[in-house]
Amino acid sequence: MTERIIPIVRSNARALPGGPGGSHSGPPLDRRGRSLRDLRISVTDKCNFRCTYCMPRSVFGPDYPFLKRTELLSFEEILRLARIFKSLGVEKLRLTGGEPLLRKHIERLVALLAPLGLDLTLTTNGSLLAAKARALKEAGLKRVTVSLDALDEATFRAMNDAEFSVAAVLEGIAAAAAAGFAPVKINMVVKRGVNDAGVVAMARHFKGSGHIVRFIEFMDVGSTNGWRMDDVVPSAEIIRRIDAEMPLQPLESAYPGEVAQRWTYRDGSGEIGVISSVTQAFCRDCTRLRLSTEGMLYTCLFADSGYDLRALLRGSATAGDEHIAEALTRIWRARDEHYSEIRTADTADIADIADIAKARKVEMSYIGG
Repeated sequence: MTERIIPIVRSNARALPGGPGGSHSGPPLDRRGRSLRDLRISVTDKCNFRCTYCMPRSVFGPDYPFLKRTELLSFEEILRLARIFKSLGVEKLRLTGGEPLLRKHIERLVALLAPLGLDLTLTTNGSLLAAKARALKEAGLKRVTVSLDALDEATFRAMNDAEFSVAAVLEGIAAAAAAGFAPVKINMVVKRGVNDAGVVAMARHFKGSGHIVRFIEFMDVGSTNGWRMDDVVPSAEIIRRIDAEMPLQPLESAYPGEVAQRWTYRDGSGEIGVISSVTQAFCRDCTRLRLSTEGMLYTCLFADSGYDLRALLRGSATAGDEHIAEALTRIWRARDEHYSEIRTADTADIADIADIAKARKVEMSYIGG
C-alpha cells in the first residue's frame, strides 16, 4: 500500500494556540499585522490529472490511499465553518481540490454557500467544466479559474500525464463564458524547459477574449514535485517576453493582498497577470487560510502542520460556533508564517534554497494551492 504523502496526520495536528481568543467582532490580525480575508476550501483530495508539478503519478498511483468519504467534511460542516469565518472577516471563498468538480453534487455546496454573500469562486482543471458550468452559475458561483499549462497538445498531455486534451479544457472555458462567467481566469504554471516556450502563444491566444491569463512561477509546494530553482522562469522574464511582441503596461492591484501583479496590453485588448511567489515574495500581504477536505486548517501554502477543525465539529463535546470562532481567532493571531520571504532571502545561495525546498510540506493537491 502506498503511503499517503501528507506531512501532517491527525495524531500530529498542531495544538490550538493558548490564551483567550478575545472579541471577534472585528477582523483579527496576525503577528505581522495581516488581516483574515480569504479562505480556500478543498472539497476533495482526488484529481483526474496527474500533473508532474502537483500529483506526480510515481507517488499518486493506482494504490494511493485517498481519503474515505466519511473522512471528508460534509457540505453542512463546510457551510457552518464558512459562516464562522465570515464573522471573522473572510470576504472570499475559493473551492479547490484536488479537482473540485469530482466532488459529487458540488452544485449543492455552491447553492448552500452562495447566500452568505461572499465572493464565491472555484478553481478547476477544466476537464469537466463543459458539463458543469451552467449548473454552477445557476447555483450562485460568481467566478471560475481554469488551469491550462500549454496550448501545444504534446506538451499539455505530458504535463497532465492523463491523456486529457487541450480541446477539452478550451471547451470548458467556452462553456463557462457562455454560462455568464466573465472574465474567466486561466492559470498557467510555467516550468523552464517544459512549457515556457508557449508563454507568448498562451498570451496571444487569449488576448482580446475578455479572459485573463495568469502566469505562475513553478513553486516548491509539497515534497514530491522535484522542484529546483533552475526550473523557475521569473515573472519578470515572462513579462519581457510578452511585452516584446505585445506591449504591456502595469495596472494597480484590484484589492489589498492580491497575489497577481496585473498588466494590460497597451492597445486596450485585455490584461494578464503574473504570480511571483518565488522571486518576489508577497508574504507581507497574505490574507489566506486553507481548509483541507478532511478539516485540517493550514495557515500557509508551505505549512508542515495544520489544526484539526473536524475534531471541533465532531468531537464528543461538540463545540459551539462561539467556541470555534474563538479558536480560529487564536490560530490567526498566532500566525507568523512568511515562508516565501525566507526562501527569497536566500536566493544568493542556491544550495540553501534547495535545502529549504526539500523541507517536508503539505502537498498542493491536498489544500488546493
